[in-house]
Amino acid sequence: MPLNVPILLTWLRIVLIPLLVAVYYLPDAWVESVGRDLAATVIFVVAALTDWLDGYLARRWQQTSAFGAFLDPVADKLMVATALIMLVQLGRLDAILAAIIIGREITISALREWMAQIGAQRSVAVSMIGKIKTTAQMIAIPMLLYYSAIRGVDIFQIGTWLIYIAAVLTLWSMGYYMRMAWPHLVEEDRRN
Repeated sequence: MPLNVPILLTWLRIVLIPLLVAVYYLPDAWVESVGRDLAATVIFVVAALTDWLDGYLARRWQQTSAFGAFLDPVADKLMVATALIMLVQLGRLDAILAAIIIGREITISALREWMAQIGAQRSVAVSMIGKIKTTAQMIAIPMLLYYSAIRGVDIFQIGTWLIYIAAVLTLWSMGYYMRMAWPHLVEEDRRN
């Protein structure tokens, strides 16, 4: 396993996951709900920034590796899934939206793995729809975690709209990836 700055940043993102959860289990006497929300938001934003930074540094310093390529998306999906589950538990997100987003991530990860095994991974390369979905999701989650208004702006409502947009784009991008993979699925089925 290579050890470099990009991989250490990815590991940091994984370490932040239990901290995100732990914030909401601190005793009320230790921290008020606003403090919990702020801490969770900061933790998630730091994790999101490490996601961008580790990829940037890996490419810039030419420190890409097979292990990093494996670990990075795992860390991303774990962080997002954990945040979504916490939001459902807090009553800030409908379970159906969390299930759509998490279900899509599992499905596309499995599809990408299978496509790589048959040598057709380029067919399910990240699309622009997927990037827009991720952007909407990564902006929405901190807003839903923060929950409070900022200078009269209802951050929670904006986050709610964005997470609905992310859910729609989640389904759209999953359809896109499945459509791109379908000819390979049919061809592989014919061979067997």
